[in-house]
Amino acid sequence: MKQHSLKKIAAFLGLEKNMAALLTMVILVGMGEKMAERFLPLYLLALGGGVLSVGFLNGMDNLLSALYSFPGGYFSDKLGAKRALILFNIIAMLGFLIVIIFPYWQAVIIGSIFFLSWTAISLPATMSLVSKVLPQNKHTMGVSVHSFVRRIPMALGPVIGGVLISRYGETLGVRIAFVVAFIFGGVSLLLQQMLIENNAPSKINLERNPFKMFPLMTPALNNLLISDILIRFCEQIPYAFVVIWCIKNVGITPVQFGILSAIEMATAMFIYIPIAYLADKNAKKPFIIITFVFFTIFPIFLLFSRSFLLLILAFIIRGLKEFGEPTRKTLIMQLAPEDKKASVFGLYYLLRDCIVSIAAFGGAFLWNISPATNFIWASICGLIGTLYFVIRGKDFKIN
Repeated sequence: MKQHSLKKIAAFLGLEKNMAALLTMVILVGMGEKMAERFLPLYLLALGGGVLSVGFLNGMDNLLSALYSFPGGYFSDKLGAKRALILFNIIAMLGFLIVIIFPYWQAVIIGSIFFLSWTAISLPATMSLVSKVLPQNKHTMGVSVHSFVRRIPMALGPVIGGVLISRYGETLGVRIAFVVAFIFGGVSLLLQQMLIENNAPSKINLERNPFKMFPLMTPALNNLLISDILIRFCEQIPYAFVVIWCIKNVGITPVQFGILSAIEMATAMFIYIPIAYLADKNAKKPFIIITFVFFTIFPIFLLFSRSFLLLILAFIIRGLKEFGEPTRKTLIMQLAPEDKKASVFGLYYLLRDCIVSIAAFGGAFLWNISPATNFIWASICGLIGTLYFVIRGKDFKIN
């Protein structure tokens, strides 16, 4: 009876063998990455990089995420998801190694070219694997379970990173976190090789030029893309400065910031599964609109949060912005052609993040004017993006 119940739960969550192996990899790589990544702005300042280096890092992160998205999709279709994920993992580990060996802010920028791209370059392969191994009426659930599991290291990693920084300082603590990240990456590499089954590469001729794939972007997908770009402006303008605001302006400790990150991720994890169940059975537009609203109001709440208790409320709101994120990713995947899902998914992110990188770079200049200027402009972009999707966004439902 117990075994039967476990099988029913696994079937409900879409946890077949390849998915379980993928989720294990996500936890290991993510845990190592998030122990250090959330504190990189502090690390750059400690190494003498200055505020503009923080803005440059965030802008470069968005730009590289964009530029890596299409190659990530192309190589996923070309090599198969397993081989592509192994390649992408090795690239991330190289970045960790650079930061470990060279304690200079310039080395952080160079290393980040490799490790900050891991999520973007691997996401098309991940979404392609989900679409291949799960039935269509389980796509949102599969993406949501992936997002749920990805939040485990995003919740625990910053807490551990905050403890390391409090104990060893802002420079040595972050470097120790990167050592752990490198070790976890190596373990993940072994597990990928042993557990994920080889899937056949796409047999059709794949287009290497992303500009020739624009006709595959449907009007519905384009409307989602435009609104998504504006919402990401809202997210990325203040993104790199959230940790600086909390620690330098409000005055909380790195450990408390780690706790706030854990609260954010726990909030997201709490809503993923029930929302995925509803989104697979109902129209998707309302879920996406609610998500966009939470993106929009977070910077304003953050601006008026001048104590740890108020910051808790702000980070709960930040967690709630994940309300319909798996639904949005599922829509992209379902609208893409069957044999080019990873490539079109990568194209979408290429277009989105190339433009959004402007906001990430610009966030530093707005911050130099004042934190309030940064946060208010972020929310204005979010409001415009939300209204655009309310008016132009299409409703989707799987029958």
